[in-house]
Amino acid sequence: MALCLLVPAFDASANKQLEKAQKKEMKAKMKEYKKEGWKIFGSTRSLEVALLTHYDKLNTLGENGFEVSGIATNFKSKNIGKQMASNSACVTYAQQAGSTLKGRVVSDMAANGTDGSDEFEHFYAAYERLVEKEIRNEMNESFSVIKENGDGTYEMQTFYIVNENAAANARMRALEQAKKETALAQANADKIADFVRRGLE
Repeated sequence: MALCLLVPAFDASANKQLEKAQKKEMKAKMKEYKKEGWKIFGSTRSLEVALLTHYDKLNTLGENGFEVSGIATNFKSKNIGKQMASNSACVTYAQQAGSTLKGRVVSDMAANGTDGSDEFEHFYAAYERLVEKEIRNEMNESFSVIKENGDGTYEMQTFYIVNENAAANARMRALEQAKKETALAQANADKIADFVRRGLE
């Protein structure tokens, strides 16, 4: 009974510590943004509220949510900059997904004494390209910040929140299409599909 009473108290303490750490993190981020001249872009909210909302969304999703950022530099049109930042985020996610998958497959092949081939390299390239395409619809924009460079150009950072369940489905769609495009041997494709299906944990 004593243990049952201690658990809620422990959870409350952990939540308070997390809340305190997040407030400290937000203050540090706000200080950094202000020092570097970043301002909120495309929103009527203040940067502080945007950050609080961003952290709240991530907390709500828990382990099923993660942040992806996109960066755009040296642009004059803010609309073009926004598109550049979006493309950057998708490319970053796709490269990470492809790198993780390749690492798992290469490790498994080496353990089984199997050599890699050009076929696999074509597959990885196709997979990354298709993940970039598929993940675009799963990227939920949270907020953007922009700053002037002093020469008529701007820099922008856009932050997205991705639901891991939706992202895993996007990776599976990319995998199935990549298999078709590269005619990867079915035995190996099934093994790779298993890595993707398990969320590449």
